[in-house]
Amino acid sequence: MSLPEHGANSVRLYESMDLPVPDRILDFSENCNPAGPPAAVKEAWTDLLSTITSYPDPDGQPFKTAVATFHHVDEQWVVVGNGAAELLSLLARRYRGKCVLLIDPTFSEYRATLQAVGAEVVSIQAEEADDFRLPIARIVDTLPKVAAVYLCTPNNPTGILPSAEELMTVVEAAKRSGTEVVLDEAFIDFVDESRSFIHHLQNYSHVIVVRSMTKMYAIPGIRLGYIVAHPKIVTTIKGAASHWHVNGVAAEIGVLCLRERSYCESAIVHARTERQKMTEYLRASRCRVIDSVANYIIFAPREAQLLYRHLLSKGIVLRHSENFRGMDGRWLRVGMKSTEQMIILREEMTKWFEEQ
Repeated sequence: MSLPEHGANSVRLYESMDLPVPDRILDFSENCNPAGPPAAVKEAWTDLLSTITSYPDPDGQPFKTAVATFHHVDEQWVVVGNGAAELLSLLARRYRGKCVLLIDPTFSEYRATLQAVGAEVVSIQAEEADDFRLPIARIVDTLPKVAAVYLCTPNNPTGILPSAEELMTVVEAAKRSGTEVVLDEAFIDFVDESRSFIHHLQNYSHVIVVRSMTKMYAIPGIRLGYIVAHPKIVTTIKGAASHWHVNGVAAEIGVLCLRERSYCESAIVHARTERQKMTEYLRASRCRVIDSVANYIIFAPREAQLLYRHLLSKGIVLRHSENFRGMDGRWLRVGMKSTEQMIILREEMTKWFEEQ
């Protein structure tokens, strides 16, 4: 049986397991903002339709300018893309034939895109006994042997964000060893924009920050993301992209989203509130839970695979950990959804726990 590599593939998941697809599915395997896209996007939809009759700007304008303004950087430091997934693929070409360090468990697309271009992946396994925290000393020792290191901050699937001191230790060591640092900040906006490393990039030309618009703004179907890095790196990445690789509708929607400060603040509060409630519930149910700062948490229940299948039979989908190295299916990830959906999840889980 081959399970989908990512969350948010609920129908495909049921089909892969030869299970009937329920009439109602609550999908906690994906981790987009449960509030849905900002109201401004919906209100502008009719006007946005006019963009489909023209070729889009090859640089992704006006979104590129909006990103630069949002982060207070020069536009030369920004390249936009058809989602962070495309940008990771373009970035991987930079390391063709080179060694790249990954810290498992982490987002599977890093390994997939790197191996697709012939990069050699060197892996360090974060220890489960240490709650999967970054093994800083081991990372620093390995940096001179690799061209780049990828760090997911906060990490997917664990939700762990290294401290500013830990991150700077790695960045400074990488600077000394001539190693590039790729920081995937796809979920940093669920924490605090002040924790983004973008504020420090002027002093660290070897650091590349990848950002996604998908999670916070709940627009996975639009495909929009961007990289902020030194202009020389940006030029190389842009040169590997196809012409018009960001569609005009997406570029306009991105501008609208970056204006939504109160929307983001509400999403942060909601994620933190539901995360705390779910963490307390799971620990009270004798599950091991890793403290997360993102809009999802991972937990290890007794008989994870049995619980996973039970919830599937009830139309509830969690994220399995079969393809996260070092987790081996013993952990489950749950995205924070609406308050009502979280209650339904806990009620169904309680029935299962009481029967064990």
